[in-house]
Amino acid sequence: MSVDKDIVCAPDDRLKVECAPIEKIDSKVRSLAKRMLKDMYEAEGCGLAAPQVGELVQLVVIDVDYSGSAGKNPYVLINPKVIAADGPERAFSEGCLSYPGITVEVKRPSHVIVQAQNLDGDLMQYEAQDNLLAVCLQHEIDHLHGVTMVDHLTPGERVAAMRDYQEAVALGARPGETSVE
Repeated sequence: MSVDKDIVCAPDDRLKVECAPIEKIDSKVRSLAKRMLKDMYEAEGCGLAAPQVGELVQLVVIDVDYSGSAGKNPYVLINPKVIAADGPERAFSEGCLSYPGITVEVKRPSHVIVQAQNLDGDLMQYEAQDNLLAVCLQHEIDHLHGVTMVDHLTPGERVAAMRDYQEAVALGARPGETSVE
């Protein structure tokens, strides 16, 4: 299946749902994580949350280090929880596989600590500050709570972003593209 068919794009209602915790890490969860990593890499994204592939569970995959031939360094986060989100707010130009063709400036805390289970069920802790991982952790975990990047914008900015998004889709934008030529 093509990544275009797998990625759920706005305004799909599944992007606005509070996702269910994963009760048991089994072959179904492992298979979903594998599929999400494949989709993320194919779309050249750095993160993907389960609702973005139509699965309403608390699962996120992230790889902010991937650069093609340099290899992969994926994180799989099951039932991630933000333990701390503090530090000065930083503006970052964010894209999203569910909003192809646009980027928007989002302000988020510069420091984040997240706890999550990995695929072995071990409780892991991730800490990031002033970098892409800090942004990506917050962006993807937002998805698990029905929050997308445009929800962080002012009403006027949101209207403009959605207009730009609709124009980009009309011009053929696909997941992974942050602008349309």
